Amino acid sequence: MAILVGSGTKAIVQGITGRQGSFHTKLMLEYGTKIVAGVTPGKGGQEVHGVPVYDTVREALAEHDANASIVFVPARFAKEAVMEAIEAGLELVVVITEHIPVRDTVEFLAHARREGTTIIGPNTPGIITPGECKLGVMPGHVFERGPVGMVSRSGTLTYEIASQLTRAGLGQSTCLGIGGDPVVGLTFTEVLDMFEEDPETEAVVIVGEIGGNLEELAAEYIEEQGFSKPVVAFIAGRTAPPGKRMGHAGAIIMGRAGTAESKIKAFERVGVPVARTPREVASLLAERLKKG
Repeated sequence: MAILVGSGTKAIVQGITGRQGSFHTKLMLEYGTKIVAGVTPGKGGQEVHGVPVYDTVREALAEHDANASIVFVPARFAKEAVMEAIEAGLELVVVITEHIPVRDTVEFLAHARREGTTIIGPNTPGIITPGECKLGVMPGHVFERGPVGMVSRSGTLTYEIASQLTRAGLGQSTCLGIGGDPVVGLTFTEVLDMFEEDPETEAVVIVGEIGGNLEELAAEYIEEQGFSKPVVAFIAGRTAPPGKRMGHAGAIIMGRAGTAESKIKAFERVGVPVARTPREVASLLAERLKKG
């Protein structure tokens, strides 16, 4: 197992009977992910793609062994669903839902920290350890097993860069999207910490974007902790005008904070090359691996 998910992951899908939940459950099952149960209040007793559905997470866990959940619940009910997963003792909750009110996110993240549950998201494409487990909405065919870890704020760029890496013969250990909202669970620094400890990960790609300071904090971490593995970064939104949101709720420049320039400078200052285009990531990484 690389980080967070692998062949030993057994997952529950919250919101499995909805259109998105049902559609992606099928794709995750086809990829080989162990989906043991689904949860939709009032729909207990049904089946979706052969997966039994329960009214609550606790009912599902009474019948099945699971350690993770993936949430496809509509935004107005998402906080309650995530809280339920945390209180049931699940180790990992992947929150796909977007447009969750920030206050709701802050509440369930605080509860998760108290209870020791890891949250990926919200507004994330999920996480994949190629060939073992996909808990998310990413197209599995572009990923291939290998030594490169990827952590990203952008779903589509994750897929595009993974595809370029795969074509260049640079497979991936684990790839995950931390989420595009202003407040998210796992951060770049926490994921870098996991990649540092992971023997299967030999190099890391960070895909950032404008808004917030998560990238600057990642650069500080790389310098202060002496991160030992080669890192290459890409920052989306270089041409974004101040005050305009670009794609994600978290991708907004306020004053001088959160600009692409500040993020690029932060990485370059600590020796992390920043690709000008998604395609350039693979060539920069190949160079860094050769030197290493």
